[in-house]
Amino acid sequence: MTLKLYNDLTRKKELFKTVTPGKVGFYSCGPTVYNYFHIGNSRPFIVFDVLRRYLEYSGYEVTFVQNFTDIDDKMINRAQELGITVAELAEKTIADYFEDADGIGVKRATFYPRATDHIDEIILLVKKLIENGNAYELKGDVYFSVASFKDYGKLSKQSLDELQSGARVDLNTDKRHPLDFALWKSQKPGEPAWESPWGPGRPGWHIECSAMSMKYLGETIDIHSGGVDLTFPHHENEIAQAEAATGKPFVNYWLHNGYLLIDKEKMSKSLGNFMTARAAREKYSPLALRMFILSAHYRSPINFAPDGIEQSASAVERLLNCWSDLKHAAGNRPVIEKNDQDFLQEIEKFQKRFQDEMDDDFNTAGAMGIVFETVRHINNYLKNTAELDKNAIERAFRFFDDIDQIFGVMDISDRTIETANEEIEGLIKAREEARKSRDFSKADAIRDELLEKGIVLEDTAEGPRWKKKQ
Repeated sequence: MTLKLYNDLTRKKELFKTVTPGKVGFYSCGPTVYNYFHIGNSRPFIVFDVLRRYLEYSGYEVTFVQNFTDIDDKMINRAQELGITVAELAEKTIADYFEDADGIGVKRATFYPRATDHIDEIILLVKKLIENGNAYELKGDVYFSVASFKDYGKLSKQSLDELQSGARVDLNTDKRHPLDFALWKSQKPGEPAWESPWGPGRPGWHIECSAMSMKYLGETIDIHSGGVDLTFPHHENEIAQAEAATGKPFVNYWLHNGYLLIDKEKMSKSLGNFMTARAAREKYSPLALRMFILSAHYRSPINFAPDGIEQSASAVERLLNCWSDLKHAAGNRPVIEKNDQDFLQEIEKFQKRFQDEMDDDFNTAGAMGIVFETVRHINNYLKNTAELDKNAIERAFRFFDDIDQIFGVMDISDRTIETANEEIEGLIKAREEARKSRDFSKADAIRDELLEKGIVLEDTAEGPRWKKKQ
């Protein structure tokens, strides 16, 4: 494998090499669970789901960790609004997350650690930072001293002065430096709290990811990903606190996806262009949403608009139509050993070009272009070949299996033509009998009934065939 990834730490593409041969430690920032996640969040969830899938397809054993931030100011405020506890809010919102993430085809992570389940690990890390001289207590709070870490700003590529001038910082004037960030926050009235050496309180936002990624993946991990908006301060602070504690590189490859825009503007509640993933998947096909997200390079911004989703839905339909045609042909035409080398050699060329695109900084947009060239090649083969080659058909099916395994845009596991239920087969047979007796009104009514059930009929020279409507 010659995968190269653009590393935001070095600002260049680098050959991917893992800490442990054959294994990948992959940490991806998850949601703060105070409400439904929005369509912008779905981009990193889908993009890095596909990168994880591609690594697994390429033979790596991937340990994929995605956290849930289940204690912070937003959660406390939201729980108070709803008149429930923060823990109750977390349970409900995490259940909602799984419903929506499953609904858009995101594979389950290996681990889903929660901040509140790792208080002991967080406290131990904070204590170590104090002992190392990188953190200090201030009236029950504990802050990380950015001036104590000489490489602070290396991910953002800015100095302390530059970061300070452009950042929203804590107005606590007792801090040693305006950019010093909270590792531990003392309890305020009515807030949940845990006992610590500095009194009752709760963890700051940044510390949880360092503590949990090191617990599940080790002190140096292969990939850490998230949206570009997390670069500073969240990921910058993760690096500082982890490397100050261990003296080792924290992450070898930092990956950030670009913004998802609505009508060419960054999504914002104040602009009225905010959409949850739940609302999006109720309005659009989840497969079309995945195809849309993967139609642009992950580091580029992408504009979420109805025409783009419609084009993506059409692209999914082209894939499914080709797969369905292949399935139908394999079941209705002679399939023999005839060694169609021209077809097979072209497929292998497409496969090589596809892999080259994916290995070039995970270029799903370029790879999708190769996928549809392959679809045209398969369509032409089916159109011009009466007797099918067994090897060619098996290779074409493998192509679709690979595409669905990597991209998750077809859901072909539930689309086998042979497993039609008796009701559908009965209606199709009744329609054929109506057509033979020239009762076209009845035949059309049966077609409409099937369509209402989500079944699309196609009349071919080899007899009627059906597929599920997208």
